Amino acid sequence: MALGLNPYINASIIMQMLGMVVPSLEALQKEGDFGRQKLNQYTRLLTIPLCFMQGIALILLLRGQGLTTTSDPLKLASIVFTLAAGTAFLIWLGEQLNDYGVGNGISLIIFVGIVTRLPVAAAQLFTTIDPTKIFTYLIFGVFAVAIIYAIVRVGEAVREVPIQSARRGTSFAAAASNHLPLRLNQAGVIPIIFAVSFMLIPNLLGRVFATSSQAWLSGLSRNITLYLAPDTVLYNVLYFLLVVAFCYFYTAVVFNPEKIAKDLRQSGSFIPGIRPGPNTVDYLNFVLNRITLVGASFLGLIAIFPSIISGMTGVTSIAIGGTGILIVVSVVLEILKSINSQLYMYSYDKFLD
Repeated sequence: MALGLNPYINASIIMQMLGMVVPSLEALQKEGDFGRQKLNQYTRLLTIPLCFMQGIALILLLRGQGLTTTSDPLKLASIVFTLAAGTAFLIWLGEQLNDYGVGNGISLIIFVGIVTRLPVAAAQLFTTIDPTKIFTYLIFGVFAVAIIYAIVRVGEAVREVPIQSARRGTSFAAAASNHLPLRLNQAGVIPIIFAVSFMLIPNLLGRVFATSSQAWLSGLSRNITLYLAPDTVLYNVLYFLLVVAFCYFYTAVVFNPEKIAKDLRQSGSFIPGIRPGPNTVDYLNFVLNRITLVGASFLGLIAIFPSIISGMTGVTSIAIGGTGILIVVSVVLEILKSINSQLYMYSYDKFLD
């Protein structure tokens, strides 16, 4: 399982990008459950060649570092197939969690992978703790608590757009006021997961071709490894921009202002001061772009949180960074919401019985 879910995540990125430019895939995105199932099927099929490509790249990386010397084609093929099988098992496990568990299966697997590192990291921290740096550790702890609090607040924050419904049957009565909640972060943790997977590619290619016999290729690989190391300014700037870009991109995928405006019009509802139809679509896009900028900027800052903390406190070995904290907190909130929803449905069914 050395490849993890990276091939599947990369396939998801490619499919969602293609859905923006390929009419047939765009149509599938609008066909509800059937379209989602077909897109999931295409994503799984695309994951297969990506598994083989990344498996071969991993073998080349290990050979370049002298960790494996085998050159038998049969053994190399068996290693690649084993790596692909590990990813396939994780995808299957995630789907089983989707069907029979609570929350998103893929997110849960990533969550477990992060949480399982904490006991080892805590043990290492207590064995290597330096009493002279207690103040630094306290500052780090305060930052960690503040980040967790901010993640919860931003994750639950909504911008309520006022909605009025004046039509009741065939007569007009006093307008009923309601609100359309627009989440500050519509995309959740997906953009930051996509950005992490995307940023792994240059470093992986750089390490794979570092021992190439071609001088220009090995030189390019060394420059990529040097300038795109996780502690460099360029890496963190690109990481931040990718998170923001994926946040806008994924928000455009999951939120459809045209459909919202159409549903409001058909139900006889409207936004006060905004004409139904295209004007409502433009207004929703305007509001969504503004709040997404705030949410995307927050996600970007969380992504580069380890580098900021390292620069301020001097702590260079952080067991769980901002991305890990974000995923853990978001998954826990998602699980709690799913459990509450299941309990509510159970209570409702019991009431009907």
